[in-house]
Amino acid sequence: MGRIAVAVIVSFWVIPISILVNRVVPEPYMDEIFHVPQAQQYCKGNFKSWDPMITTPPGLYYLSLAYVASLFPGMLTVKAVSFFDVCSTAVLRSTNGVLAVLCSIILYEIITYLRPALDDRKATLQAVVLALYPLHWFFSFLYYTDVASLTAVLAMYLACLKKKYLFSALLGAFAVLIRQTNIIWMIFVACIGVINITLAHRRIGAEVNENHVSERKNDFLTSTSSISVGSNLRKRKSGKAVDKDDISIRSTSSFSATQTSGLLGEIQDIILTSWHMKWGILVSFSPFLLALLAFIAFIHWNGSVVLGAKEAHAVSPHFAQIMYVSLFSVLLSPPLHITFGQVATLLQSFWKNRPLSFFQWLFALTVGLLTVHFFSIAHPYLLADNRHYPFYLWRKVIKAHWSMKFLLVPLYVYSWFSIFGILGRTQRKIWVLVYFLATAATLVPAPLIEFRYYTIPFYFLILHSDNTDNRHWLLMGVLHMSLNIFTLMMFLFRPFHWDHEPGIQRFIWKLVGEVGPQLK
Repeated sequence: MGRIAVAVIVSFWVIPISILVNRVVPEPYMDEIFHVPQAQQYCKGNFKSWDPMITTPPGLYYLSLAYVASLFPGMLTVKAVSFFDVCSTAVLRSTNGVLAVLCSIILYEIITYLRPALDDRKATLQAVVLALYPLHWFFSFLYYTDVASLTAVLAMYLACLKKKYLFSALLGAFAVLIRQTNIIWMIFVACIGVINITLAHRRIGAEVNENHVSERKNDFLTSTSSISVGSNLRKRKSGKAVDKDDISIRSTSSFSATQTSGLLGEIQDIILTSWHMKWGILVSFSPFLLALLAFIAFIHWNGSVVLGAKEAHAVSPHFAQIMYVSLFSVLLSPPLHITFGQVATLLQSFWKNRPLSFFQWLFALTVGLLTVHFFSIAHPYLLADNRHYPFYLWRKVIKAHWSMKFLLVPLYVYSWFSIFGILGRTQRKIWVLVYFLATAATLVPAPLIEFRYYTIPFYFLILHSDNTDNRHWLLMGVLHMSLNIFTLMMFLFRPFHWDHEPGIQRFIWKLVGEVGPQLK
């Protein structure tokens, strides 16, 4: 088992389903009608051409160009063949198929790095189940930015965990070149890197000091010959503690909640240690800072985060997104959250920490009610396009009755407390806070309710959960596979027509998001 097994298993569904999708839907569909022609312009060498309806940067097109060149390395020597001739819809779609396999390998590497004691079989199972995540799985067969975006972000995170900060920053910059909102996850990864370094360094220093104090006490009580032996032992122990730097960073990423000193204490420790290590941190993480400054300069030059269709993608205070992402993540991972054990754990924590827990829940419910009342946005795309899940959930659930959006608030609040509880078992409080802020910063400015936007927060959540029960992972895999089969069957074999627009319409996960309006 291992990374090869993960790659083979994922390939078993990527290859045949890609062939099926290309046979049933050979022509570009929805956003592909913009992405495919734009990529083909790049294949022609026409890099100055740009469709003003496309909102995302050209990272995916550059990636496809490199991929096509690797498939046909001798193509440039054949005058009768050009890049454009081989940049068909099927070939461009296969870019994401290859990336899906690569992404599954990266998932396996992250899982084994964060949980070094986990055996290969369990790590393989977890990586395969995560590769089945519905939003990631579905877009592995079409030409969208989702798979490339997730792969780049996870690769950036893995490189940072392994302390390859320059490489991590380069991957982060490329992730931003694929999708602008990845700048938030680049900042998140950099912050986690700083947290891991500072807290690990502080713990190593504490361990070395304890060794010295203990050994000096022993020296005082032993003979001169014992002192000599103790001196040599002290040198070996101190050296061993320093050599454990990598292990300490791993343990910082999966630290027991019972050993932490509280959020304010962690923040204070990080600030103080960062100040003492300021030059080393600045050198290590300066590439991230340069990428951030370049992104800020781009926004100033462009006048907006998005490239095209700026009016339809204006930044909006859509705070209800924070509510939606919590419930969506819980429903896609029920073995972690919707169990008697998890409910009992939350109730026990509530009772143990009363009355503080009472005020926390009351505050969260109040904020949730105000959020869904004042900051729920119904984007025109959401209301007019019946080709996606959010359309039906909005009309049949949230808008089923005026009170429905308020009745859902307790579920949102429970979901967040469950998420915080699960992350709090393995992560420091500062880690959980940074995760929440990154999720909010990614979603709140987005006026569209797009489940695709929840993909990266979901992956970071699941990767840092402490669930190693194979039954739970198998159940989650069955749930994801059921959703995948249903969505794929609807997409391929249940087409329909609109009276106001010619052509075949198909059911899909997403709204019109990466491009400008297509609706009439």
